[in-house]
Amino acid sequence: MRALLLLLFLALLLPACGGAEADGPTTLRFWAFGREGEVVQELMRDFERENPDVRVRVQQIPWTAAHEKLLTAFVGDATPDLAQLGNTWIAEFTTLDALQPLDAYVARSRVVDPERFFPGIWATNVVDGQVYGIPWYVDTRVIYYRTDLLRQAGYDSVPKTWEEWREAMRAVKRELGPERYAIFLPVNEWAQPVIFGMQAGSPLLKDDAQYGAFGEPAFARGFDFYLSLFREGLAPEMSNTQVANLYQEFAAGTFAMYISGPWNVGEFSSRLPAELQDDWSTAPLPGPDGPGVSMAGGASLVVFRASAHKQAAWRVVEYLARPESQRRFNELSGNLPANRIAWQDSALLGDRRLRAFWQQLQRVVPLPKVPESEAIAIRVQEIAETAILGRATPAQALRRLDADVNAMLEKRRWMLARETERADAGAPGAASTRGQP
Repeated sequence: MRALLLLLFLALLLPACGGAEADGPTTLRFWAFGREGEVVQELMRDFERENPDVRVRVQQIPWTAAHEKLLTAFVGDATPDLAQLGNTWIAEFTTLDALQPLDAYVARSRVVDPERFFPGIWATNVVDGQVYGIPWYVDTRVIYYRTDLLRQAGYDSVPKTWEEWREAMRAVKRELGPERYAIFLPVNEWAQPVIFGMQAGSPLLKDDAQYGAFGEPAFARGFDFYLSLFREGLAPEMSNTQVANLYQEFAAGTFAMYISGPWNVGEFSSRLPAELQDDWSTAPLPGPDGPGVSMAGGASLVVFRASAHKQAAWRVVEYLARPESQRRFNELSGNLPANRIAWQDSALLGDRRLRAFWQQLQRVVPLPKVPESEAIAIRVQEIAETAILGRATPAQALRRLDADVNAMLEKRRWMLARETERADAGAPGAASTRGQP
């Protein structure tokens, strides 16, 4: 009898304890990477003052460990409530069904409006028609250039078409002489050949992203333009590891142009000598027939499907998506806001070197939304280098690239074929569960 009374007492006590805990603040786990993980903690203090019923525990993770840690957490059913996610990782984690679709949250939100974000950046977060992330900060590539060296060659600015740009580079090369170059395109970087291909209209992958489209006319056109800059001696056949100090060589006039992202605005400002600070600027990328596209990059905020606190996690996402939060984040980190309203600030649009990013961000294109996108991009760089160094003809290089990429996508083709077979057979579970709460 005494044992029965004890069990009844415990049965009554446990729900009471659970209710008391539920009445306290909700604690969220938020994973953020690199410098962003440090900076966002200050913003979370402001969020908690505004939302006293929520506590946010930010875990700062090095970028080098982030991907593996996220995958390990998914396998071990230990994902956080929300996280920062590189845009090229969105497709991978939606394939794993790890992310909560956010369409319903966006539809109800007074803060998150797709029209307020750069269209190409927003598109990186949409997979199979559903939204899985909200852009946090943005990244793209533009041209850094020596204004004085272009002026000496007869140009006040970077031209807007490939042919005009190449003519400008030829003029710069004539001014600089045989041992210096119009542009530095490191042969161990993949962004440049990929961007030139996208500018020519290539989707990079075809047939529902099941096969490479590198041997097709669009990418081949961009690839030929890229290779021509090396063939004509406008760019050196060098990797960035062969340049002792990029900023010193830029200052010395070893090359007049360089394609890079927003992080280098601060680096060029601090590393170039004072006498050159008025002699460099940035410009959007030229395209085949006018202003060209660049690639959509940056990071987004995602909520994990396994989170028990999705509504509270969404409140954090909304808070960080506000224009004032994005402006503050820019001040603390230097990262460019994804919310276009946050740019209506003299500190951003008033900066002539950041203005090129604003212009370019209106014309950005996502990489293919497949888990293999980063591996494919690296393979583009490896194969492109063989053509630059004369180890393969352009046609041979692109055939090999397609073959290698097709092999990488074999699992994707198998999975899509299985889904089609199951759907045709009407098998239970044939419909994707992606998008269900």
